[in-house]
Amino acid sequence: MTTPILERFLRYVKIHTTSQEDIDNIPSTIRQFNLAKVLVKELKEIGVFDAVVDDHCYVIGSIPSNLPEEQSSKIPVICFLAHMDTSPEEPGENVNPQIITNYDGGNILLPNNSEIFISPFETPALKRFIGSDIVTTDGTTLLGGDNKAGIAAIMTAVETLHKNPHIKHGTIKIVFTPDEEVGHGVDALDVKALGADVGYTIDGDEMGVLEFETFNAAGGTITIKGFNFHPGYAKDKLVNSLRIMGEIINQFPLNQAPETTEGMEGFFHVYEAEGSVNESKIRFILRDFDYVELKNKISRIEKIVGNIQDKYPKAKIHLSIKEQYKNMKYQLEKVPYTIQYAEEAIKRSGIDVIKKPVRGGTDGARLSYKGLPTPNIFSGAMNFHSKKEFVPLLALEKSVETILNLIQIFRERSE
Repeated sequence: MTTPILERFLRYVKIHTTSQEDIDNIPSTIRQFNLAKVLVKELKEIGVFDAVVDDHCYVIGSIPSNLPEEQSSKIPVICFLAHMDTSPEEPGENVNPQIITNYDGGNILLPNNSEIFISPFETPALKRFIGSDIVTTDGTTLLGGDNKAGIAAIMTAVETLHKNPHIKHGTIKIVFTPDEEVGHGVDALDVKALGADVGYTIDGDEMGVLEFETFNAAGGTITIKGFNFHPGYAKDKLVNSLRIMGEIINQFPLNQAPETTEGMEGFFHVYEAEGSVNESKIRFILRDFDYVELKNKISRIEKIVGNIQDKYPKAKIHLSIKEQYKNMKYQLEKVPYTIQYAEEAIKRSGIDVIKKPVRGGTDGARLSYKGLPTPNIFSGAMNFHSKKEFVPLLALEKSVETILNLIQIFRERSE
């Protein structure tokens, strides 16, 4: 038997919203408007009458305070955010979710892909949900829990406030963003015009997670231009950019790669390479929780490229690299109540708080440096960017509960 929040979540994941890299426009894909329009319609139906979607596919709405002006003016304006796009790393179209009822603690088989399964050995957090219902993919696509679980949680919390006017609260802002998965989630968002004092992205994974520290990040491209020549007569003439590309990739340290690091360890990551004899291209990212160490990683890449250029003077090697975002911890430490209130809200939901760093990007990092301090709270979705993605219904419900608790805590602390 489905519940209202489960029905909502299943409805959202079936809308194709995959974003696309290397596109200058926001949104990077027009299909993201399909979900945005649905959300605006639903927001208006549950009382958010000013809900709109703008030309850049930002869905924005507000819930006015239902308290006297004197009391309301003392409560910080909270903004809850989630992103509509799904990762381009796996297929996001024709999502066919399955519901595992009363999970028994074993492996979860995916009906349309016999080569993979979801295992409690690989994902120990599954053991917390024995007896709960769990939503998974059919094994051929992403589920879209990242971040449609967050959207469903926020929408359900908004509907709860609308149906229960006795729940007193200050002014609340709602924002659903495009293109988070490709690093442009808040590029075109006018944070000042939004008028919020504090934000919370509902984009964490495991039930109980609270994240307020993320990587310092940089990314770039290395372009190698060679020179083609007939291979039978190529001695001292042909410059093979593919071989040079391979040498560069081999100098990215394997002991500091995503597959060999965890916790607070940073990494170098080549995520795409393509080319021919004439020209090859490497795309990479650099991550570190320590800003000085990120700068050291950038210097190391510059040195690698310089050394290879010296070795192959006939090639033309160009490095383009830029910083992407900084650790939001540096900003959130200035407003510790944003973290303290979220921690208390999770505890009031009857679950343990799991504090951990974000080993990935988040709109909250960018927002925190745009003047809106924004920690990250769990949505309940897990195994992001994978065909093994899943969402326990219990975790999704606890995310809603946490949002509502947080709204009440802000009111209580301002009395």
